Order: sequence, then structure tokens, then C-alpha cells
Amino acid sequence: MSPAADAATRVARRSTRFVAWVRAWRAGLAPFDELADEIARDEEHLVADVPGTWTDVPLPQGLPAFAKVHPDDIRLVLPAPGDPRGLPGPGPLTGAAMLAGEAVMTPTFGVVPEVRRHVSGSGVEFETVLWRWFPVENYRPVFQLGAAEAEGELTLALSEATTQLTKLDVAQWKPELAGALQALRRPESTATLPPGFDPRARRLFARASVLDQVLALASSNAPGGAINGYEAQQRDAALRPLTDACRQALVAACNSPLHA
Repeated sequence: MSPAADAATRVARRSTRFVAWVRAWRAGLAPFDELADEIARDEEHLVADVPGTWTDVPLPQGLPAFAKVHPDDIRLVLPAPGDPRGLPGPGPLTGAAMLAGEAVMTPTFGVVPEVRRHVSGSGVEFETVLWRWFPVENYRPVFQLGAAEAEGELTLALSEATTQLTKLDVAQWKPELAGALQALRRPESTATLPPGFDPRARRLFARASVLDQVLALASSNAPGGAINGYEAQQRDAALRPLTDACRQALVAACNSPLHA
């Protein structure tokens, strides 16, 4: 697999890990001491604007803001242009979430990840993630698909998109997709949920996580003009329903009921 394809199948939406592990902690199914490591993995994560703090703080110092939130009130939101479902309406939080394409919502506040890119003195590029805290009032989550319905829609959308992309001969202008798609065909996945999620949610999350990352690769323009404007429009039209179904699947998996 090429480096680009490998990266695309390893980098997941950060809010999925955040919601899943914080919910498991609040349900008494995961220890607090493990949260920051499970959310951040090998990245540096900070939290900004949490009440009672005066500067950006390390992730473990920001997580106690969720200590009084019921696990069912911690929700993953994955908005997209033209689809702000799950956000509280116009305002700074909604603007930041639309820009990031993800957010974590509770009845009284939301947090949105902001990826910051840096260059060290020796020229090495690296990233830090800043979770910005926003207050909200009277937030109520919108209706969402359950895991079973989301799994069915994802399967249907994947079948239809595969047919369309085959006709477009995607591999001709995006050969690295061949390697990335192998990850989608594997029965196992490194994308996992913490304790408390049922087998259907775990299966749906693993599948949708890999597919979401492959879609990010497929939707990027190939270097060197290997795809023209018309072909890009056809590709985007073929991928849009699948991308929407994939977002719904991730939301359904991460927000699904927890079991002891």
C-alpha cells in the first residue's frame, strides 16, 4: 500500500474515539486513567476554553468537564456542507463544527477538534489537536438511525457506489485506491470501540471507519491532472450517497446504547 493510502486507512475522525471512550467512562465501563491515551493515541491533544481554566490544558485536565454528563447525552455529530444535522443552530460552535466536519455534543456544551500543523526548528512537520469548548443552551439531539438501519443503508450505498466507480474506472486515475480498498475487504479491523458496545455497533464502526478513510482518499484530486473537472464531478456524484451513509453509520455506532 502506498504511503498516501496507508495514511488514509489509519487516520480516523477524532470525535469518534472521543465520544466512544468518554461515554464508556461515564457508564462505568472504562477507567478514567485510560481515556486520554485512547483518544489521543500518538498525538498531542489539548483542550481550550474549559470553564475554570485560563489557558490551553492537556487533554486529561479537560475531560473532567464530562464528569456529570450522562453517557446517553454525549453525542457524536458529523455535519457536512448542506447537512448540519445534530448541531444547535447558527453560532460559533456550529461554524467550527461545520469547518471541522465533526463535533462532540452534550446538553450544555460541545467540543470541536481543531488540527494545528507546526514545523520544528529542524524542519520536521507535526500536528497537535486542540479541542475547543463551546457553551450551548437547551440543546436536544435530533433523530438518528439505529445501528441496524444504518448498516443496511451503508451496504446498499456501497453496492451502488462500487458499480458507479467501476464504470468511471477510478483505479486508472487513483491507483493507490487498490491498496486502500484491501483494508476494507479484511474481516478484521484495527478500528475498535471500548467495552459496552454490542457486536453490531462494533462491526458497523469497524467497517464504516475504514470506508470513511478510503472515501477521503477517493475524493481527493489526483496529482498531475490525472482527473479532469468533468470526471471529478462524476466521481463526487457517485461518492456522495456513500459518504452520507458512512457518516450516518459512524454516528449510529458511536451513539448506540451501552450495555454492561
